[in-house]
Amino acid sequence: MGCSNTPNQSLAPEIETTLIDGSQFKLSELKGNYVVLDFWGSWCGPCIRDFPKLIALYDKYSEEVIFVTVAFEKNDKRWKAVSEKAGFNWKYQIVEEAKVLLASSIARDYRVSDIPAKFIITPEGKLISGMDFDQMDAYFEASLNK
Repeated sequence: MGCSNTPNQSLAPEIETTLIDGSQFKLSELKGNYVVLDFWGSWCGPCIRDFPKLIALYDKYSEEVIFVTVAFEKNDKRWKAVSEKAGFNWKYQIVEEAKVLLASSIARDYRVSDIPAKFIITPEGKLISGMDFDQMDAYFEASLNK
């Protein structure tokens, strides 16, 4: 997903699914919080190269920002080893399994046609797209008065 200098904003579509721990999840239950929503796949080299920046952002803002990751996979086996190796230790992890990757309802709702793709969701539920990790860091620095 390409980045532009001006982030796009709209309301974040609902995500209602099951997390990797088996619990039910509704994105709308996180309203009132900042959320980082990151789409990736274990088969995606650029996604894996982004992991250190995602982990750094998590380490810096995990007290104020909720992280949600969505892995697009053809089977549910490989993602686990990749996410554990990367150090994903947040609660909200989703695996979308599909024969045709990026054809899931979540990918369609968020218009994700290429990964990695990342978004910020504001406490009001606005979806901000088009930022890289450095821009997200600057956004949170300004928004959270760190």
